[in-house]
Amino acid sequence: MLERIKACLKINSFFTFEFLPNLFFTFKWLLIAGVVGMLAGSASGIFLISLNWVTVYRESNLWIIALLPLAGLLIGWVYHRFGESVVKGNNQLLEEFYNPQKTIPLRMAPLVLFGTLATHLFGGSAGREGTAIQMGGALADQFTKWLKLEKEDRKILITVGVAAGFASVFGTPLAGAVFALEWLVVGRVRYEAILPAFFGAYIANYACAELWLVEHHHYSISLVPNLDLRNLLWILPAGICFGLAGRLFAKATHFWGTLFEMKIKYPPLRPFIGGLLVALLVFAMGTTKYIGLGIPTITDAFTEQLPWYDFLAKIGMTSLTLGAGFKGGEVTPLFFTGATLGNALSWIIPLPMALLAGMGFVGVFSGATNTPLACTLMGIELFGAESGVYVGLACVIAYLFSGHAGIYKSQIIGSPKNIKALGKKGKNLGES
Repeated sequence: MLERIKACLKINSFFTFEFLPNLFFTFKWLLIAGVVGMLAGSASGIFLISLNWVTVYRESNLWIIALLPLAGLLIGWVYHRFGESVVKGNNQLLEEFYNPQKTIPLRMAPLVLFGTLATHLFGGSAGREGTAIQMGGALADQFTKWLKLEKEDRKILITVGVAAGFASVFGTPLAGAVFALEWLVVGRVRYEAILPAFFGAYIANYACAELWLVEHHHYSISLVPNLDLRNLLWILPAGICFGLAGRLFAKATHFWGTLFEMKIKYPPLRPFIGGLLVALLVFAMGTTKYIGLGIPTITDAFTEQLPWYDFLAKIGMTSLTLGAGFKGGEVTPLFFTGATLGNALSWIIPLPMALLAGMGFVGVFSGATNTPLACTLMGIELFGAESGVYVGLACVIAYLFSGHAGIYKSQIIGSPKNIKALGKKGKNLGES
């Protein structure tokens, strides 16, 4: 009888030790992440459909680029009048994660949607990731109020929103989930949110692709050579170049942002002046190649030789656009920068052009965002597992050689990139 009681107690302790709390956690967060994923995926679907429309309209009516300064003035005024509480964008999500204060205002979602569409319609050079992440984060954080969630639960909620936004806007659920876990603290992965992040990312991707019928761009690397010692060594200089390009992109964007803030005190005038400069540059160059997302050029980088300076021109146009206060993301311009840089490097590095373009596509992204694991997974999702070792090593090397810099100034350094930089631990990138 005593032995039977002991056996029952052992069984009971086996299930109650972690099983029941984990079961509750799983059902709770599958439900919340599913709803957040549907909302964020639908928001991304609406955004991408609208973004495609404004891009087609702009390319068919190039005269509209002359109105970019007025569009900038309008965007600046709207944010100055209604968006002071959400003007920090992605950095605000990071700051609320580190030090939760108050729920992210829901207005962040419609404001960034409006600002991004206006930026692209009138000819700014920007991306889309920031918009999707901010919409996903703002929508997700509303559940903090409705469900009266605690601080740690709120951190998971913001992570789910970021994962859902990223996954749905690029069609990469694996990369989206890991990006959300990795970008919060440089050098650390937040495993406590791993299940909700993955589930939310997959639901968001499903909603965007299947319910809103959004088709994502696909890229092909037709030839992946065997990974011998010679090819392995060539990855090193390529990765270093990608890391330096990511650092240059981040530094240039912050430079323009600081310059505009110092020289122009009235915020709405900053995008007006910036828009004037961008429009003049577009008409002076006689091409729209370096504005908008730049998807056609990214695609061409995998199949044909492009001018070597394309990546520099895109860095210049995007950093000026975003630094002046226009809205949109940085990631697609980073894809452009990396793919065209990889294309240019094919002149001197004896690896297939498409492979170098793919390595640059995710490598520069890795260097600028400090998310090598997510970028490696994105490369595998977009280009196939055959190129996995090449893109993975390129992402890691780029991450190391970009230094303690990045497009998100509020990122906190959790694990420095080398032992000589241990003093940077705990600081944000804006301080390092």
